[in-house]
Amino acid sequence: MRPPRDGGGDLKTNVRLGDGPLGSRRKHEIVKSLRREYPLSTLLELIGMPRSTYYYHEANPPSDRQAAERPAIVEICEKSHFRYGYRRVADTLRKATGVRIADKTVLKVMREEGLLCRTRRRRKYRSYMGQVGKSSPNLLARDFEAEDPMTKLVTDVTEFKVGGTKLYLSPVVDLYNDEVVAYSISRSPNMKMVLEMLAGLEGRLDGEDAPLLHSDMGWQYQMPAYRLALERMGIAQSMSRKGNCLDNAKAENFFSMVKTELYYDWEGDDPDIFERDLEKYIDWYNNVRIKRRLGGSSPVEYRLGRAA
Repeated sequence: MRPPRDGGGDLKTNVRLGDGPLGSRRKHEIVKSLRREYPLSTLLELIGMPRSTYYYHEANPPSDRQAAERPAIVEICEKSHFRYGYRRVADTLRKATGVRIADKTVLKVMREEGLLCRTRRRRKYRSYMGQVGKSSPNLLARDFEAEDPMTKLVTDVTEFKVGGTKLYLSPVVDLYNDEVVAYSISRSPNMKMVLEMLAGLEGRLDGEDAPLLHSDMGWQYQMPAYRLALERMGIAQSMSRKGNCLDNAKAENFFSMVKTELYYDWEGDDPDIFERDLEKYIDWYNNVRIKRRLGGSSPVEYRLGRAA
């Protein structure tokens, strides 16, 4: 056996045939990747491939089976601001075009195009300050399914740091369709922020609703002003148990999405601009962002479709 042309090391080590049988296409890829370092005849002999087969694959490269779907996949990723993972991209593609395509095929295309899904990081603003007021029982009891809109709601507060300023988001999420039905944004996690959130929620109630509103044991939710507002609005109060973040997992999940899909990649130091972008995100989340558990619909689309 002749030595490699550039002293590239042991040939058998470089080929790495693996344990199982190789198809001719894969053999061709291996030989082609090493041809600049070793003589072609030596590579073909070692891998057990006829010269004619090698040149056949040279003349007939594999076709792109997803050539028709590839531009649509890229467009979906761009329109979602690269927030969708491959499953949601696949759902959107099937819904928009009617094409039959597997989730893993979409994943393959996204990898080839460098369209990577963002991973979520765990980071939480904590409003618990001990027993500063009156707590309520955990009426929700981790039953996150709701058969009708505005019957089971969850709320919490999360923090964003933009430049030298902190912003706080206080949303109400409807467990029926994961829609953000009310929210407030503030520079301070005070009672005014929470009461403004309740004022927005009151506008969504039709007078006949008697929803349950679940929160953690944050100090705001123990205050008399908050509890009296809920009583006046006919809302039953529910609270997580101390140290049990899973009791309010739906709110935590929403915060994780906001931070993964908007905050962590947001560039700038102007809190006013970030606040506008946060409001735009919530509107996009409610009206555009699809969910598998909602049959590939956005929260608002699902609610309106079920009401029709």
